Amino acid sequence: MEAIATAGLDLAKSIFQIHAVDASGVVVMRRTLRRANLLDFFRRLPRCLVGMEACATAHYWAREIQACGHEVKVIPPIYVKAYVKRSKTDAADAEAICEAVTRPTMRFVPIKSEAQQAAEIVLKTRELLVRQRTQTANALRAHMMELGFAAAKGMTNLEKLADMVRDPTSQIIPDLAKRALLEMVEQIDALSVRIESLDADIKASVHSDDVSRRLMTIPGVGPIIAATVRVVVHDAGGFKTGRDLAAWLGLTPRAHSSGGKEKLGSISKRGNAQLRTLLILGATSIIKLGKRGLKLPEWVAGLIARKPFKVVVVALANKTARIIWALLTKGGVYRQPMPAAAV
Repeated sequence: MEAIATAGLDLAKSIFQIHAVDASGVVVMRRTLRRANLLDFFRRLPRCLVGMEACATAHYWAREIQACGHEVKVIPPIYVKAYVKRSKTDAADAEAICEAVTRPTMRFVPIKSEAQQAAEIVLKTRELLVRQRTQTANALRAHMMELGFAAAKGMTNLEKLADMVRDPTSQIIPDLAKRALLEMVEQIDALSVRIESLDADIKASVHSDDVSRRLMTIPGVGPIIAATVRVVVHDAGGFKTGRDLAAWLGLTPRAHSSGGKEKLGSISKRGNAQLRTLLILGATSIIKLGKRGLKLPEWVAGLIARKPFKVVVVALANKTARIIWALLTKGGVYRQPMPAAAV
């Protein structure tokens, strides 16, 4: 058997598929491996290039296989799909990965360290708890509405309804309903405490990191966004321009061009949904403050005068992403733009 130069590894929970070729591209191995035997296989294998698709476990396996002495590259699954021949099977996927990893123009996913994954788990846990609290709060608001009690949006306004449920002397809510609603109120309170605890951990990690502190000088960027950027954007230098980062986050129009005609649609919503959502929320808060008296940049004020609110929000989020790229690649802190000189 010829020496293996490139191997494609199709990841799974228990059964892994290997497709390997030699330096000339001739197939020299097709086999399946159980989870317990995977690392032993790569320890015995001479150094080669190993490709795998990005997924939940890809970063762990990439680190472990790198420790065995191999070069490992992780590929976005959408870029592998074009190399799958006919029907999708584990063997076909492994072959496609083996082919895709050798392409000179292929894009790869940076391999995360354990510390980066730990920071990401904290952020994802916070996001889950916030989502659960929102679901419970919406249910409480809806049930109270059925009983004739309304409250405006927001957790602050919901507290008025919660106080009504907590009041043991109140007779305006039936006892049976009050017991059920009290469970929701206590669930919201418990989730809020857990979220605040995670927020404290995130803020402590952000304030101890120089890059995160510099990112927080950007208007609309707080500790949560700064921490998310540090977790999600591993190598800002991999993007040639700030627009590339904005496009990667799905904040640029979806393009569809053919026959020399260019058509631009709504934003693509590709990339990391968590960071994109946070940037849009940050931009929303800036524009709302502008309506209350905060001085906004001239280009934002001009957009507000002639464009829908959400279009302006996305445009500002796009600008924020570009500024983040500039600070990550060039250093420094955010400086307010100088007003144009009179001519």
